[in-house]
Amino acid sequence: MASTNSQPAIRVRDLYKSIATSTHTVDILRGISFDVPQGQFLAIMGASGSGKSTLLGLLAGLDAVTRGSIQLDGEEITGLNEDQLAVLRARKLGFVFQSYQLIPTLTAEENVLLPAELAGANGDSPSRAKQLLETVGLDDRRDHYPVQLSGGEQQRVALARAFMLRPPILMADEPTGNLDTTNGAHVLDLMLTMNRNEGTTLVLVTHDPALAGRASRRIQMRDGEIVSDEQ
Repeated sequence: MASTNSQPAIRVRDLYKSIATSTHTVDILRGISFDVPQGQFLAIMGASGSGKSTLLGLLAGLDAVTRGSIQLDGEEITGLNEDQLAVLRARKLGFVFQSYQLIPTLTAEENVLLPAELAGANGDSPSRAKQLLETVGLDDRRDHYPVQLSGGEQQRVALARAFMLRPPILMADEPTGNLDTTNGAHVLDLMLTMNRNEGTTLVLVTHDPALAGRASRRIQMRDGEIVSDEQ
């Protein structure tokens, strides 16, 4: 569950991400700084190429920072090696991808259980997975493989998996981008309900103004910089 102290869930300071080409260096992110209070729903918006997905990847420790600081739930993540990042992500992060990222050879239930198995967490894991699948309306599909599920159903499995270890922070990268309007709205409603019930902080990357309009705070990015921050 989310911790109860007053430190921000996420703290970013003077963040840069640069890529060297054969002739010069390209700054993808330049001087990004912000805090995300615990329990907030933040939407990061911007056109393709604005840097929003790059920023989310850095926040999740999926890519290396060029310069700057990122703290997740009070822990500095820059400078950690891959093994340390994997342990931190298991404890602190749930992640929902646009493309679902389910393991095709595992059933829906096995996909939801996967984070617990990787973390060596047993205990109430089977009952927790069953409860989460019930929450997303897929209890009767738990023995189905991803290929047997629709896109909306696959994303609901991915959502259940993201909450499996009760992470204090949930990150989502265009989670409704591959879904039609009806399924997208259903997945978003489920995400917000689960997020509220679990007490997590939600950071969502989207280019959809309607989706971002559901957030309590919106950061707009352009050319690797924050151009507005509205609450």
